[in-house]
Amino acid sequence: MTGEPAISVRDLSRSYRQGRGMFARGTPVPAVRGISFDIPTGSTFGLVGESGSGKSTTARIVCGLEPMDRGAVRVQGRDVGSLRRRDVKAFRRSMQMVFQDPMASLNPYWKVGTLVEEGIRVHDLVPRNRRRDRVVELLERCGLPASALDRHPHEFSGGQRQRISIARALAVEPAILVLDEPVSALDVSIQAQILTLLKHLQEESHLTYLFIGHDLAVVERFCDRVAVMRRGLIVEEGSTRDVIRNPQDPYTERLIEATPVPDPTLRRRVPRKDHS
Repeated sequence: MTGEPAISVRDLSRSYRQGRGMFARGTPVPAVRGISFDIPTGSTFGLVGESGSGKSTTARIVCGLEPMDRGAVRVQGRDVGSLRRRDVKAFRRSMQMVFQDPMASLNPYWKVGTLVEEGIRVHDLVPRNRRRDRVVELLERCGLPASALDRHPHEFSGGQRQRISIARALAVEPAILVLDEPVSALDVSIQAQILTLLKHLQEESHLTYLFIGHDLAVVERFCDRVAVMRRGLIVEEGSTRDVIRNPQDPYTERLIEATPVPDPTLRRRVPRKDHS
């Protein structure tokens, strides 16, 4: 994992006004406040924090889905803030998102085969007579049977729908996946299966992951490095092992202590420090 980072963020800021559209008014409320981080190619970087911390806004900006007020974001050497129209399609292909709720991103009226094939068709990646075979390959790679392509999303469990979302993201052969709370709505045993699948896919295809979440138990297992966000700021960043085993910020300590453990009679303990 050497050379230019897959993702580089510098002094990123984003604010919103109260209300929407023409009704927006008042003093801007900062959602992201001057944050910076790098994600080496082939690694997994976690952004964690409570709801409203700015982590999902950051992810949307990195993906080019939302403008920034100030700062710079580079993805595989491309300046996201100054993409030309002709470069947007290639950029979209290089980076895909997997969301917390698959049903929010999967058209319920389309069969799974059509959903997974869409990106292949739009980017013209495979000849038409080979697309069905490619879809079957993607489904099987994600732990789903070939028969899944003729069914609709509502016919599957939550974990299976997330596998469909992952297969759909992989269809365009991206270099980067942005995983926005991808397992938080799943049972613990299913979470483990999806995380194992994602790890296997990363090793197989040398993918880079930006993982958005709030559960430090999941982050501890899955991420190489982590940044803790609070009120739009990164309050702590480092290797996941160091941040979780030796937190330097009181907010990080509180997040760790609030993380569920398998035995509810036990509590996570973190070293106490004098933060005065």
